[in-house]
Amino acid sequence: MAYIPITEADVQEMLKRIGVKSIDDLFADIPNSIRLKTKLDLGKPLSQCEVERQAKEFSQTNKITLSFLGAGVYNHYVPSIIDNISSRSEFLTSYTPYQPEVSQGTLTAIFEFQTYISLLSGCDIANASMYDGATALVEALLMSRAHNGKNRFIVSSVLHPNYKTVLDTYAKFAELSIEYADVVNGVTDFDNLISEDVSAVVVQNPNFLGCIEDLSEIANKAHSKSALFITVVNEALSLALLNPPGECGADIVAIEAQSFGNYVSFGGPLLGVIAAKNEFLRKMPGRLAGKTKDSNGVDCFALTLQTREQHIRREKATSNICTNEGLLALRAVMYLSLLGPKLNDLAKLNHSNAVYLKNELSKIGILPAFDKVFFNEFVVKIPNSKKFIEHMKSKNVDVGLDIEKYFPECKDCVLVCVTETISIAEIDLFISALKNFKEL
Repeated sequence: MAYIPITEADVQEMLKRIGVKSIDDLFADIPNSIRLKTKLDLGKPLSQCEVERQAKEFSQTNKITLSFLGAGVYNHYVPSIIDNISSRSEFLTSYTPYQPEVSQGTLTAIFEFQTYISLLSGCDIANASMYDGATALVEALLMSRAHNGKNRFIVSSVLHPNYKTVLDTYAKFAELSIEYADVVNGVTDFDNLISEDVSAVVVQNPNFLGCIEDLSEIANKAHSKSALFITVVNEALSLALLNPPGECGADIVAIEAQSFGNYVSFGGPLLGVIAAKNEFLRKMPGRLAGKTKDSNGVDCFALTLQTREQHIRREKATSNICTNEGLLALRAVMYLSLLGPKLNDLAKLNHSNAVYLKNELSKIGILPAFDKVFFNEFVVKIPNSKKFIEHMKSKNVDVGLDIEKYFPECKDCVLVCVTETISIAEIDLFISALKNFKEL
């Protein structure tokens, strides 16, 4: 980022131009009770050389943590070429492509992103404009209500807890009726809940407990009662191995695509997307890039079916929670382009590593909490799990997520995840630590 120095005279001229007396006046709307009353203790000014030296010293205090955490954000390897290409200035500075004549590169990337997502999800269409998977889910419910006019939704209770929080918040103000279905042995039980007044049935796959749901069976139950079937995909890489939701009967699929070429980055930014059948094309929020021909008959791209004004009409807009997330979508396109058919091999590697961990845990008596098929994460019951988690953190190993706070009935249960970034040797380290844990 460029550094633009200004003098005190410059500051006074700008304040005069906008009609305020001091810089403090610019913050008049911030309550005094939450303002910092003292100056930050930053120390004396340093030269660039001294700052670099201090930063290096700070960096040497960092600890490299081996992490078996998943639960919604997944640590996949990002090839260095993605950082190299996506950091080019024409990508970093690109804006939403309302003017196709100057945005062909961005539009091409969005079109390719939509194509990849459609292929992976088994759906006819996809957009490129959701903040994250949680808001994509909210939009999917609003699409369902706009389609059939019904306001009641049956949602799996093993939907990601953060998604449930977002959904409940929006449901309150959008006047959506949400009912949560029970869980039996790690998967959702929709029996006797679906009726003719239900707008849609919602299930995450793999669900928050890592278990793979029977999408075709759920779709049949929903469609038999004239309800739509909405699938949530939290771990996008699973789409490379599992049967596509669209082919299993899903009408709308809400996806979190962070796994494709984007870092964990302390939990964001994320990359939401909606895929759906053709009949929902006019009800889909966000932006759709289409392929057409210019006046000379040359292939080109443009935003289709919607105008820019659709997104700024407040209560009349199709959606108010959409953004282009163009840079993250671009990185996903690069990632999927680079891996190509190898994406399936990567998904298999994730699954086989997770199976190896499960089998090794079983050998020492630590069994999965649920006897269900999984992708790259699953729940295990570890005696004194909280103490074990803290014990391992002291050794710079994060063994997973204690899910008791989300599901009180799951005492001493830990959600563990294995991606391609974890080696067999590191899995063996996990097992060895458990063997030596004296309170097991």
